[in-house]
Amino acid sequence: MDASGEYVPAPGTQPQQPLPIIKTRFPVARIKKIMQADDDIGKVAQATPLVVAKALELFMISLVQESCNQARLRNAKRVSPSHLKQAVLSTEQFDFLAETVGKYPDAVAVSGDKPEPGTGPGRGRRRKVVE
Repeated sequence: MDASGEYVPAPGTQPQQPLPIIKTRFPVARIKKIMQADDDIGKVAQATPLVVAKALELFMISLVQESCNQARLRNAKRVSPSHLKQAVLSTEQFDFLAETVGKYPDAVAVSGDKPEPGTGPGRGRRRKVVE
């Protein structure tokens, strides 16, 4: 990590995929506060919350990218909790989350039948028909 907070890979190593530019950051002050709430942790070095914030960003990038891949595999327009669940279950890196995502429903199988009118996605406002 350089002085501006951007991730710089170690010399001689390259990330597998170029990481997207992210403008949002995890709040370092809140991370420090959470860390200090634990009685076992005394003082926290100034760089520690920064490193934890960057680790959270990289973790979220990989989790969201895998969830998006699962949504694309199912030709979905939106990422749903079931896509997140499939991302966790299909990636060994996220095995520690398997118990947590177990309470969410699995993805609905796509069938050839059309849903009845007024049910399913797209049942919100109707468009005005111009004659």
